[in-house]
Amino acid sequence: MGLPFFLAALPAALWLVIGLVIGVALMYGLAVFLGKQPILKARQEADRLLGEAKNQADVLVKEAHVDAKAQFIQRLEEFERQSSKVRDELKEAERRLEKRADNLDKKLDTLAAKERMLEQGEQKLQTRQEKLAQQEAQIQQILEQERQQLLRISGLSAEEAKSVLLSQIRVEVEHDAAEMIEKVISEAKETAHEKSREVVVTAIQRYATEHTSASTVSTVDIPSDDMKGRVIGREGRNIRAFEKATGVDVIVDDTPGVVVVSAFDPVRREIARQALERLIQDGRIHPSRIEEVAQEVAGEVAREITERGKKAAVEANVGGLNRKQIDLLGRLSYRTSYGQNVLQHSIEVAYLCQIMADELGLDGALARRCGLLHDIGKAVDHEVEGGHPQIGADICRRFNERPEVINAIAGHHGDVEATSLYTPLVAAADAVSASRPGGRRESLERYIKRLEQLEGIATSFNGVKQAYAIQAGREVRVIVDANRVDDSMAAKTAYEIAKKIEAEMTYPGEVKVTLIREVRATEYAR
Repeated sequence: MGLPFFLAALPAALWLVIGLVIGVALMYGLAVFLGKQPILKARQEADRLLGEAKNQADVLVKEAHVDAKAQFIQRLEEFERQSSKVRDELKEAERRLEKRADNLDKKLDTLAAKERMLEQGEQKLQTRQEKLAQQEAQIQQILEQERQQLLRISGLSAEEAKSVLLSQIRVEVEHDAAEMIEKVISEAKETAHEKSREVVVTAIQRYATEHTSASTVSTVDIPSDDMKGRVIGREGRNIRAFEKATGVDVIVDDTPGVVVVSAFDPVRREIARQALERLIQDGRIHPSRIEEVAQEVAGEVAREITERGKKAAVEANVGGLNRKQIDLLGRLSYRTSYGQNVLQHSIEVAYLCQIMADELGLDGALARRCGLLHDIGKAVDHEVEGGHPQIGADICRRFNERPEVINAIAGHHGDVEATSLYTPLVAAADAVSASRPGGRRESLERYIKRLEQLEGIATSFNGVKQAYAIQAGREVRVIVDANRVDDSMAAKTAYEIAKKIEAEMTYPGEVKVTLIREVRATEYAR
């Protein structure tokens, strides 16, 4: 079968174009067919996943409904429990309120009964007051009648009778007042004595320090007698140069192995002692070397003095001291009193003052300052005229110390009147530190002389038979003749003995005078 005539009539080029168009169409159709296959698969997969999601959602919804219902049931049970507890508490509160209301009703009934009793009592009291007013008026009338009758009998006017009566009352009151004043003063003295003893004993017990071991003699050991000759030098030039450089006296005698350094100034004596020891160790002893060593030692001692003063201020916890005051405190470390180091004594007094001040409710820091500085005048008492209390007060006045400190320094030995409470504290602490066992020491010869002087003063009075110094000279027992000294004279004699001891003797602390008067009757049975 051939092609239609009109197709056959088409040119070849047109057939080519038609073939291309048909090929393109076939290609497009094939591509469309191939593209729809993945889309169909995707849609099927999506439908499957959507179905599974819906199934899972249904399961989750069911589980959520179950959990919600369980929680609702649990919370409902909890609410019921809490509601039951609240209902129980409300019932208990209601019960207590009912009980309280019952109690209030009872109290109201009691108060009503008491009010009725008070009203009855007020009525009775008013009636009694009216009766008392009537009786008082009657008594006043009777007293007036008796007064008029007494005036007629005595022949005195009202003013004269009042004057006589007031005079009698004044005499009686003055007598009673005198007895009361004497009693109060006696009680005050006893209380003050006990309190002061308690404070001092407490201070002594709470403060403990080492016994004194300082020596008042400065000696230098010499290895041989040849060294003594070198110390003296040719025609004494070395010893003269040494005494000139140090300001001391050097005593070289026949005592083997010892050279004595003597000077009133303890610092100067210490410089000389150290310088001489250094020269002996060095072996080079000639005037120029002596002057060099003396200057070197003087500088070292000056620095040591400052260090000791600072350490003392720190140990006593006293701040704000002037450099000059610190140096003076350091100089006290070379000063002794009856063998007691004055700087250590000052620190001890500072502590005792603070302890007693704390016991009495005073300022402990101010008391420490007063105690530490109370003997500062002893550092220069050999250079300045006057006693060490006044010298120390003048020094501290220049450095603007408080009036309490200045008065304590000036008055701790009773030289001036005490104007503050800290002055007697310093005096007491000074006496305690000086008189405590081991606080001071003295030579046996001086000790025996002091005891003999005590006994001699006591026996110098009329009527005294015997006197014994006891307790290391802290007390003297005086025995008087009972036939020559009566009770009133005994007290007077003890007072006069004490005053004479104060005037004629020098001693640390205080001396107790105990006078004994007794009557002895002796008979023999034969």
